[in-house]
Amino acid sequence: MSAELSPGDGGRYNDSGLTAVGGRDDEDFLLLSGIQSFSFCRRQWALQHIEQQWTDNVFTIEGKLMHEKAHDPYFTEKRRDLIVSREMPVFSRVMGITGKCDVVEFRRSADGVTLHGRAGLWLPTPVEYKRGSPKVNDADRLQLCAQAMCLEEMLLCGEIAEAYLYYGKTRRREPVTLGAELRERVASLFSEMRGLYARRHTPRVRKTKSCGACSIKDMCLAGLAAVDAGEYIRQRLEDDT
Repeated sequence: MSAELSPGDGGRYNDSGLTAVGGRDDEDFLLLSGIQSFSFCRRQWALQHIEQQWTDNVFTIEGKLMHEKAHDPYFTEKRRDLIVSREMPVFSRVMGITGKCDVVEFRRSADGVTLHGRAGLWLPTPVEYKRGSPKVNDADRLQLCAQAMCLEEMLLCGEIAEAYLYYGKTRRREPVTLGAELRERVASLFSEMRGLYARRHTPRVRKTKSCGACSIKDMCLAGLAAVDAGEYIRQRLEDDT
């Protein structure tokens, strides 16, 4: 089965993005990129994706500039045995998510898939661009793995064993092994996200040292000052049960 690199494949996309897929409307899909913020802080994700509270700090602005450099909507570039597709829309019916890959590289390979209008077989590899340095946590790796899982489902290809994170600070690509444990975490987190989204539930504040770098800390913590110590402790105990 051949796969398209751009919108228009079998009615899956239109000019405005994802259309109804597998019995779901586009409004039923969660944003793939949300897994990064969800793994960092459930409350941050809920404030952004459920309550639609967004703001920028220097980190998010630099990140957007980094992505703009990588993106040229639906642009496809061919270099001998390499096809580079930028800002490629992806989705998963199974996980109910939709998003875009900064870059997908298709390399000619006997283990690849056929692509519409291209001779030979091509193996997809997503590349995600980030502004900073490699993180200690798995937030970036989870997002990248989710992109690969979407590509596997869309292109009907085998498991993508490895993908790459490019960091602006180091100007280097970091290889990421997409193993079973990482894939299981991706599926589990999206299941949890769908549960919260279905209930429109925003978790209570859990203040940690990571809050200082959060782009929405002022909105998130605004109500905390109005809660007395006893009430705050009671809320924390309730969340732990």
